[in-house]
Amino acid sequence: MIERISLAPGLTIARALTGLWQIADMERDGRELDPAVAARAMQPYVDAGLTTFDMADHYGSAEIVAGTFRTAGGYDASQVQCLTKWVPEPGPVSAADVRAAIDRACARLRTDRIDLLQFHAWTFADPRWLDALWLLEAERDAGRIGAIGLTNFDTAHLRVAIASGIRLASNQVSGSLIDTRFTRKLAPYASQHGVGILCYGTVLGGFLSERWLGAPEPNWDALETWSQMKYGRFIRTAGGWEKFQGVLRAAHTVAAKHGVSIALVASRWVLDQPGVAGVIVGARLGQSQHVADTTRLFTFALDDEDRALLAAAQAALDPIPGDCGDEYRTPPFLTASGDLSHHLSSFPAPFITRPGHDDRTLALSGTVWEPMAGYSRAVRKGNRIHVSGTTATHGSRAIGGDDAAAQTHFCIDKIAGALQSLGGRLEDVVRTRVFVSQVDRDWEAVARAHGERFGHILPANTMVQASLIGDEYLVEIEADAELS
Repeated sequence: MIERISLAPGLTIARALTGLWQIADMERDGRELDPAVAARAMQPYVDAGLTTFDMADHYGSAEIVAGTFRTAGGYDASQVQCLTKWVPEPGPVSAADVRAAIDRACARLRTDRIDLLQFHAWTFADPRWLDALWLLEAERDAGRIGAIGLTNFDTAHLRVAIASGIRLASNQVSGSLIDTRFTRKLAPYASQHGVGILCYGTVLGGFLSERWLGAPEPNWDALETWSQMKYGRFIRTAGGWEKFQGVLRAAHTVAAKHGVSIALVASRWVLDQPGVAGVIVGARLGQSQHVADTTRLFTFALDDEDRALLAAAQAALDPIPGDCGDEYRTPPFLTASGDLSHHLSSFPAPFITRPGHDDRTLALSGTVWEPMAGYSRAVRKGNRIHVSGTTATHGSRAIGGDDAAAQTHFCIDKIAGALQSLGGRLEDVVRTRVFVSQVDRDWEAVARAHGERFGHILPANTMVQASLIGDEYLVEIEADAELS
């Protein structure tokens, strides 16, 4: 029996989701799959109870294939769940942009309502990612979207979204025996707030399989698929081929004990982690289905001995650095190309800049306070950038609710955006000053959030108690940076 879980009101999914990202890989030579032929290859999944499919606006013709299947007849379309993603370019987002994205997805999926729309933000230094989520909330309230999810959000920014009142069903991130970042902070926080974690990459693009057990290290420059190119970087970051073989051997021992494949052991381990709602198993429709094998994911259980054996092998690995989603935002970029060149052409400046007097350059974030009080978000003169006291404000909205850590992260995001707009980055910061309104209650949450963001930089820092302007503001931060 396929395990199922309620992800949101009216949305129950199979805990093994079928991922259609490999359609983009199958079409990367410029050809397009025949939608009718590819759609027929979805039927065996539904027949086996694997009724949930994951796709995105940039997975080649995946949405078109799924839409073709939805209208092909011969089954109850209401029993199939199509989860898709919206991955806009960084920069400003308008209501028209959001409506156009939803209209396009609905047209391709041949539906008037999207079951779950998952949003990806390329950068958090540009606060306009929150505009997109508020606009998606309006579309959900209008009935165009059943539920809103995220993809590749770290814990800090999941926290900012939740504390700002965004109602979320899920967050889709990388998770595997090799990449255990999701278990550290993200899954516990998400579980606490009713957000299900959906993990992709559970079999590392096929590397977690018998094919690679005892095999020589591959030529990393001559791999077959984008998934292998991507997860090859994860393997090397985790300590290399020999340490990876240790995990493979442990998984093989467990697999032999239960009479299943290494891939199933790898996926079951992820599925058993607290807070995980489902695992996404990729399919090359018409080529590599694995339907029968995937259904066996629910026929066995890992015991304490199995978990201990796997944990011992994992202990030899180097931890994947950072939090979930960092592979798309900070070096080392653990993507197929090793950078973002196949995703983006550029990042626009988060804030408006203009010349000031005496060879200064000014950055303006657009809050109501700046024109009223006559100041800039940040000023650059020469190789120095001075960032004004920054609160968790975006336009006329207060961000982060009564969560001091969420407010701190958003303040630091705005500081990063100001620095980026003036040619700097957080790593250039040499001093921060932190003002906390309720220091007895919030100092530790603020300090820990500051430590998460500046722990690798270690600027000079001062924290003081202060009465801030506006009862909604729990923290204010200013920063000085020097560019080398």
